[in-house]
Amino acid sequence: MIYKRYPTKKIFVGDVAIGGDSPISVQSMTYSKTSDVEATLEQIKRLHFAGANIVRVAVPDMNAANALKAIKEQSSLPIVADIHFNYKLALIASEVVDCIRFNPGNIGEQGRIKEIVKACKNRNIPIRIGVNCGSLESVFEDKYGQTALGMVASADYNIKFLEDLGFDDIKISLKASDVQRTVEAYRLLRPKNDYPFHLGVTEAGTLFHSTIKSSIALGSLLLDGIGDTLRVSITGELEKEIEVGRAILKDSGLTKDGVNIISCPTCGRIEADLVSAVAQVEEATKHIKAPLNISVMGCVVNAIGEAKSADVAIAYGKGSGLIIKKGEIIEKLPTEKLLERFLEEVEKEAESYFINL
Repeated sequence: MIYKRYPTKKIFVGDVAIGGDSPISVQSMTYSKTSDVEATLEQIKRLHFAGANIVRVAVPDMNAANALKAIKEQSSLPIVADIHFNYKLALIASEVVDCIRFNPGNIGEQGRIKEIVKACKNRNIPIRIGVNCGSLESVFEDKYGQTALGMVASADYNIKFLEDLGFDDIKISLKASDVQRTVEAYRLLRPKNDYPFHLGVTEAGTLFHSTIKSSIALGSLLLDGIGDTLRVSITGELEKEIEVGRAILKDSGLTKDGVNIISCPTCGRIEADLVSAVAQVEEATKHIKAPLNISVMGCVVNAIGEAKSADVAIAYGKGSGLIIKKGEIIEKLPTEKLLERFLEEVEKEAESYFINL
């Protein structure tokens, strides 16, 4: 199957384009008290250097809302204000932030949403309709339960409500805490409109569990051509959310940024300390932005075959091994000299990639 991204409307969160032909963006959310300006800015800085494109901040009370101006003035990333329950906080936030995210399941009556829409229209900033399976409006939960159908019905209703108010600067998220409902909801809603989708599995758990859930759900949707921006939700992590999100995009074939390390599973044929070697390669190449395929193989069984499609490869053998470049053997060395020589060739290949662009 040839990947084809679903055509969507392009909107802007600050200077970051979402949808259309723009790159799929990766975002996260601070966990500091937003009212603590210094702590929140420190986390935004961390996310910026980790490679985030957008950051969302919680606005649970008036102190948080009043802190947004100072945060926005010093932030290196566009700011999305996350609003629940109290629509008046969205009105204050809309004066300074780049996007408002509200949950229709807990904002309440339509008059409150009208006020949010009016404020966002006045400042020409987008709205993210954030539907969560665990907090659907009662009318949809009573009819459909906490299901993908319920999420889609809520999103569809709220999209049409905003459109009737003359507002179409919209992006949408449909999040459940499990893979199946999340994927089903996005797939059901996608043919109904052309607004950009924000992907994510909510309340996905710790690093291990969230990585698994997010990789399955987001990877499936992205390969369907669905998704314009994403967040990997991890309990207690910041930089890891960006790292995993970027890895999902790369391993789905949707971005070409950084090295792809091919290494064989551990088995009885391995002729070197492969675990240590791969760990050293990961650490030594994490700064490289060139999209290289590099192979670190522990024996000759599959090493030559994998090396044919790798930019640079190691094939370990008994007491010695091969350095292979573009499928051609360039050197045979003792085991203790292989890794250093391999990394030299990787650096050279990375430099030549950008020279030849």
